[in-house]
Amino acid sequence: MYFPLGVIIVATAALTVEMLSATAEQYAHERLWSDLLARPSGPGAFRFYLQPTMGAIAALRDGIADARTGRTAYLWSLLAEPAGRRARLREGLLQTRRIMVLGIVIEALYQLIVLRAFYPLELILIVLLLCFVPYLLLRGPFSRVARWWFLRRTAG
Repeated sequence: MYFPLGVIIVATAALTVEMLSATAEQYAHERLWSDLLARPSGPGAFRFYLQPTMGAIAALRDGIADARTGRTAYLWSLLAEPAGRRARLREGLLQTRRIMVLGIVIEALYQLIVLRAFYPLELILIVLLLCFVPYLLLRGPFSRVARWWFLRRTAG
């Protein structure tokens, strides 16, 4: 069977690019996880306490507001109410935007000073994990506790 030289060159180049991208992807994953696991104990570890605490405070404020207005739990409404999902997600992102901007600045400085490189995907992942995920997970429980407290206060 005869293959033209161009086909062989293109196939070889495609295989080489595939192998290099797979190697680069594996390296990126290994670097990402090693960087993430090393960060809480290294320089700048305070942000692993500061940013989730700020997210929790924002969740507390918004959870109390949800309890006063009788809105459903935040995470539950995101998962179970497709009609209002976009509006509720936008609301949560707007409520945490200052915290996330601060997280972006802190993480960018950390990467540039400590790692001497800039990894935008890691930056986005860290900021979302440290700022938005605590907000997402705590707003509903805070709302339930505040609702229980308001009902108890009005009943007694």
